[in-house]
Amino acid sequence: MLALGEVLATLLVTLLLVQYLRFRWLGRYLPPGPSPLPIIGNLWDLGFRLDHEVFIQMAKTHGNIFTMWLGQKPVVVLNGYQAVRNALIGHSEEVSGRPTTPLFEEMSGGKGIIFISGNNWKAQRRCGLMALRALGVGKKVMEGHIQNEAQWLLESFAMMKGKDTDPNTAIVHSVSNVLSTIVFGHRFSTTDSDFAELIDATDCVINMGGSIWGRLFDVFPSLMRYLPGGQQKMFKFNAFLHQFFEKEIRSHKESGTPEESQDIIDFYLSQMSKASDKMTSALNEENLIHLSMDIFMAGIETTTTTLLWSIIHMLNHPHIQVKVQQELDAVVGPMHVIEYEDRKRLPYTNAVVHEIHRFSNVVSVGIVRQVIKETELQGFHVKKGTVILPNISSVLYDPECWETPRQFNPSHFLDKEGNFIAKEAFLAFSAGHRVCLGEQLAKTVVFLFFANLLRAYTFQLPEGVKQASTDYTLRSTLKPLPFKICAVAR
Repeated sequence: MLALGEVLATLLVTLLLVQYLRFRWLGRYLPPGPSPLPIIGNLWDLGFRLDHEVFIQMAKTHGNIFTMWLGQKPVVVLNGYQAVRNALIGHSEEVSGRPTTPLFEEMSGGKGIIFISGNNWKAQRRCGLMALRALGVGKKVMEGHIQNEAQWLLESFAMMKGKDTDPNTAIVHSVSNVLSTIVFGHRFSTTDSDFAELIDATDCVINMGGSIWGRLFDVFPSLMRYLPGGQQKMFKFNAFLHQFFEKEIRSHKESGTPEESQDIIDFYLSQMSKASDKMTSALNEENLIHLSMDIFMAGIETTTTTLLWSIIHMLNHPHIQVKVQQELDAVVGPMHVIEYEDRKRLPYTNAVVHEIHRFSNVVSVGIVRQVIKETELQGFHVKKGTVILPNISSVLYDPECWETPRQFNPSHFLDKEGNFIAKEAFLAFSAGHRVCLGEQLAKTVVFLFFANLLRAYTFQLPEGVKQASTDYTLRSTLKPLPFKICAVAR
């Protein structure tokens, strides 16, 4: 009789062989890529995280389209401007789906806008866009709310009196209140304990979702649902957020929907009341909860992180900071209320803001897509249901599109006469049917906050610090490491 050890060894070899043959069979029509390990696929190669730099390096070996295995699931990775643009714009409809993953399902239950597909997604996106337009995003009425929060931020920096301080708290409070006004119709006091918990919960859910805990949950959902770890904290805070938004919606319903919508919740409830068939309509309260959560959380995280990077780049490039200030002084002066329309008269400042979005693209690789109908990408026949990962950062660092892709260089967006020029390869907000819902809002907030800050303050490094670190932590966004500044009033 075989010893127990020999039996186990034989069983293990058999399992490994089955896994290998399974990978080979499922991947027979997929673009080639690095060989996967049993069970975990290529997660070991990735360090259990989706890092744009790893994908860029892999593309040098495997080409601009290759297959990675995230556990048992194959993912087709696209790198570089041509490959990503061809998919997101050239085949926009075909790659407009979102795969159902255990983590996505656990967090949203197939509701909201970020993690869903099909007719439900189309209905939520349409309503979300209509709401933002109705509330004046891109117009003067919304700019007033943003300018109020920009002024609050300036006052917060004034209280620092030029001393060493971490700018994160002041920025996240200001950005959060922009989103609060849009979603809830009111802002919060920074001393409000509910507001503090709302921000903490948002930070935890977003960052844990992109961590190793999120990757492990997708591979071992049945196990990770019960094991202790960061995923449990994430689920706890996600439940808190659900209850918080549910409470806000209940408050709106009790006060009645005004004739002129004041916020996203008002607008959505109004559209719900107009739905022809309330029982089957995609516009329902559960979708409203998750749509509001998606807009609120994504808006806070990406905008706050972008503004933090903007300060780091000004610290490390003081000559650029001076040029921005000189343009602001010459064009708008100290008393003019800076408007988003002023960007057309501020080509250098506008170029710097765009370079911040490009060089420090906070969403890294972007969110995975799913092919909803058979198509062809880069010469490969891709079947319905295939998961696609467009590496957005590889476009923003593509040496064929940018003169100095690995340097912070505002000249990427300026012609020889110093006029601002738009670039097709500027896909910081993705592209196609899944382009960022809040792109216009994010651009407006970042520009107005940045311009107001630079007009009022000069950012300097604390004494003894030679350079601000450009290292980052990779979660759902590329967050800079904590840092301190001296905001010196001009």
